[in-house]
Amino acid sequence: MDETNSLIEQRKAKLAGLRAKGINPFANKFTPTEGCGEARRNYVDGRPVSIAGRITAHRDMGKSQFIDLKDQSGRIQVYAQKQSLGDEQFDIFKHLDLGDFIGVKGTLFTTKMGEISAKLDSFVVLAKALRPPPEKWHGLADTEIRYRQRYLDLMANDSVKQTFLLRSQIIREIRSFLHNRGYVEVETPMMQAIPGGAAAQPFVTHHNALGCNFFLRIALELYLKRLLVGGMDRVFEIGRNFRNEGLSRKHNPEFTMLEAYQAFGDYESMMELVQSMICQVAQNVLGTLVIEHKDAEGNLVRTINLTPDWRRAKYKDLVREKGGADWFDVTPEERRRRAIEDLKLGGDIAAAYEDFEVTSAVFEKLIEPTLIQPTFVTHLPKQLVPLAKLSPEDPTTVEVFECCINGQEIAPAYTEQNDPIEQRERLEHQAGGEQQKLDEDFLVALEHGMPPAGGMGLGIDRLCMMLLGQESIRDVILFPQLKPKT
Repeated sequence: MDETNSLIEQRKAKLAGLRAKGINPFANKFTPTEGCGEARRNYVDGRPVSIAGRITAHRDMGKSQFIDLKDQSGRIQVYAQKQSLGDEQFDIFKHLDLGDFIGVKGTLFTTKMGEISAKLDSFVVLAKALRPPPEKWHGLADTEIRYRQRYLDLMANDSVKQTFLLRSQIIREIRSFLHNRGYVEVETPMMQAIPGGAAAQPFVTHHNALGCNFFLRIALELYLKRLLVGGMDRVFEIGRNFRNEGLSRKHNPEFTMLEAYQAFGDYESMMELVQSMICQVAQNVLGTLVIEHKDAEGNLVRTINLTPDWRRAKYKDLVREKGGADWFDVTPEERRRRAIEDLKLGGDIAAAYEDFEVTSAVFEKLIEPTLIQPTFVTHLPKQLVPLAKLSPEDPTTVEVFECCINGQEIAPAYTEQNDPIEQRERLEHQAGGEQQKLDEDFLVALEHGMPPAGGMGLGIDRLCMMLLGQESIRDVILFPQLKPKT
């Protein structure tokens, strides 16, 4: 029998012992009046407290026992005396294990060592842990276990728990920002007959009652635009998207997106919205507009400054800086040669790539990773964004920006195409003539008249990576996608 199984058997024996004494080791009749950390922060000598949490440390001093009790709000030391509890209760208290949940009643005091503590008057066993906690609370290092058993990661690493508490605050602040600007939060279908709004591989599912396939949505866009047609002038949704593509430091198959649409706006108004929102979120949640990213040893890797003014740069100008001033003047064959030979992107340029995809690969592989400080990359090629309006000054581009921070795209936005004839032509071109890929219901909606509008999407996970100093998307998603254990 290995060590873990031996410990489990010992804990099961203790569980049976509690039940033999007539004690319910999974009681549910205890109501704490405050959190463990709150009791410490609101210390008044002699004040009675009623708190509950998990045992994270246990020190046996003979006739005195010290435990650390921890909940989401923090930790507090609990002091138990045999004289106060009596022999039977004290014996039970002595044999509690790390990981057990208990509720305690007592009074606050300060030990001779200056430690704020609760002197125990009574306790209730609320949950018996049959497995020991990870690595005696010194931290959980195994990455596979951290992601697959996130609850252990949260138990062992306070910094991880803090990351996800801050993520929740970030989303709450985004909602507050948009509500204050008159946006209405809505919900749109996750299962769609035609996956639209982006170019991505969808997940397919089957509806038994209807006898047909549906797709998990790859974007929120087309249903939100239907609401503009219906007269809802400012709408937003925060929800999951699903893309049946690879996993990486920046990609998870299911991810959280914010999309917002404003009637009578354009890509310029969305630019102001994105910058104002990100700055307000950073200031109100983190208390700063200067974000530091550190390595595992705590050394400063980079600093991101969100204070004005955010840089604006045209897509073509950035590409010319990397690929040559004449990049857009030479032939497509020469652009492909330069990308493969001069820029060393042979492994990233597929033989089937169209000319605009070759240029896009140059931007994504060689330019975007260098955009650490906030940058609005504007006027992208029209082939990349068929749902946006053409730029009047350069009809080969569209009124679009990609907000890049920390070397990755955080938020794309554009002036929405509301000409139903132009929109149909561009979607047909994107579909390559396959009519079944066209969302006819959306096109019919446009024919009823959609106001001019600005729209934007913001990757919540990537925003959290940037604001919270995390280098992998898996570190800001509670349960990232993993290959099933075999």
